[in-house]
Amino acid sequence: MLNVEIRPIVKTDNPKIEAVIRSVFVELGIPLVGTAFQDPETSQMYQAYAQSRSVYYVVEHNNQILGGAGISPLKGGQSTVCELQKMYSLPKMRGQGIAQQLLDQCLQAAKSFGFSQCYLETIPSLKAAIKLYKRNGFCEIDSQLGSTGHHSCSIWMIKDL
Repeated sequence: MLNVEIRPIVKTDNPKIEAVIRSVFVELGIPLVGTAFQDPETSQMYQAYAQSRSVYYVVEHNNQILGGAGISPLKGGQSTVCELQKMYSLPKMRGQGIAQQLLDQCLQAAKSFGFSQCYLETIPSLKAAIKLYKRNGFCEIDSQLGSTGHHSCSIWMIKDL
């Protein structure tokens, strides 16, 4: 298993995590339209998560960013609901339990921010991610919550915290 550090993002991480996110989209053939690929904050992650009740964690190994995930209030949603956002990882990080550690840290942050539910959106082809979410108590729901703008995501999940 890789020896990694999971830590809050710093401004100098912006181009590194943007490169990770964009490369995963291309690698896995995730739609580029109607997804996080188009979000303006993908190139300004530090600034996007410098808001109240928000945090973005990066996974670092030997000064290389391998992935990340964040928590933020759900846009257009109830104040008690947060969204797990932009959880992506390079192949080098996968299959080692690191995503579980990252998810645990995000959910702990969500609880500390006073959220009572965590929502996420994903696509059917991300089978390993969906399995991880279900294993951690996320349940599929029939419709989108909030106004994320991610119309290409067709799986919506929620978890009570």
